[in-house]
Amino acid sequence: MSRQTRAIIHPKALQANFSRLQPSLPSRAIAVIKADAYGHGAVNVASALRDRCECFAVAICDEVHPLREAGITQPVVVLEGPHDKQDCVVAKSSNCILVVHNQVQLEWLSELPPQHRPVIWLKVDSGMHRLGFSVQEAARVLAENSWLTEQPCVLVTHFACADEPDNPFNAQQIEQFNQIAVNSGLPVCMANSAATLAHPETSGAWCRLGIGMYGATPLANETAKALSLEAAMTLQAEVIGLHRIKKGESVGYSQTWFADRDSVIATVGIGYADGYPRHCPSGTPVIVNGHRAALAGRVSMDMITVDVTDIPEVSLQDKVELWGRQLPVDEVAAWAGTISYELTTRVSTRVPRVLEQISEGA
Repeated sequence: MSRQTRAIIHPKALQANFSRLQPSLPSRAIAVIKADAYGHGAVNVASALRDRCECFAVAICDEVHPLREAGITQPVVVLEGPHDKQDCVVAKSSNCILVVHNQVQLEWLSELPPQHRPVIWLKVDSGMHRLGFSVQEAARVLAENSWLTEQPCVLVTHFACADEPDNPFNAQQIEQFNQIAVNSGLPVCMANSAATLAHPETSGAWCRLGIGMYGATPLANETAKALSLEAAMTLQAEVIGLHRIKKGESVGYSQTWFADRDSVIATVGIGYADGYPRHCPSGTPVIVNGHRAALAGRVSMDMITVDVTDIPEVSLQDKVELWGRQLPVDEVAAWAGTISYELTTRVSTRVPRVLEQISEGA
């Protein structure tokens, strides 16, 4: 790898965050590794957690195959459930738990011989209005399909506003969901990272740990540092060019940035083709040699330009952190007008994920 642009994955941070977020027993934690573990590498994350996590979750069945090929044996919850009949057929042999959220999926599974059915969880729409049976429909489904409760069925729902702990809609969803949860007597899976922190009473039998496990904040008004969460990814590149420009000269496409003094501009080997957001404006922070610097001009496909005038002795091949241990991904996301989820999941495949080695005795 001659180009030094890479996403360094920190397994100790993943482990620490998982432990920090893990609720008290009897609730158990599911590590959500959909979308290639939010861009961190699903196999990387599952391998880091294999000795402490008893269940993983992905979005679709296709995301299970790489885990099995890598020797990950824990059950995997498929949050969107089956997309066709074949998904239903292979789920049991792949040790998948299918979350069923519509009648068609239910019919596919009911047609299978009982001995070939995978474990099935039932999705309840408590107000998100994205996937799931309504509370009334779910009660009917359970009454009409006794075979669902003859296997380890769990009721699943999802909060729309868990990142806003004081939003009254959270209480409305809990009340809606509890109607069927109490009446059915089935175990439940409600809480994501945010709810696990802000509403621990919703932890249920299982909780789903997603963004918080990766070291970004799951709560709208809290920082990851305040929540004792550690960055699990450091996106890093290097200085590949240095230019001294005069006051009044411009940098980059469309001349959106002009120097207000004589300046030193570092060109860094990362761009929107690598997943760095094209819409990051001038002023977006990066870290060069431990110092904050600011984006100067538009993000290009393969490069960015950074004003390093106030940083001493910047040289070619110096390392630049785009986000990670020194610069929170949430801060960069705010500059880009988006959320940390989008930044990490959009790091492109041409950026190698490099697993940080844990030293002996560490």
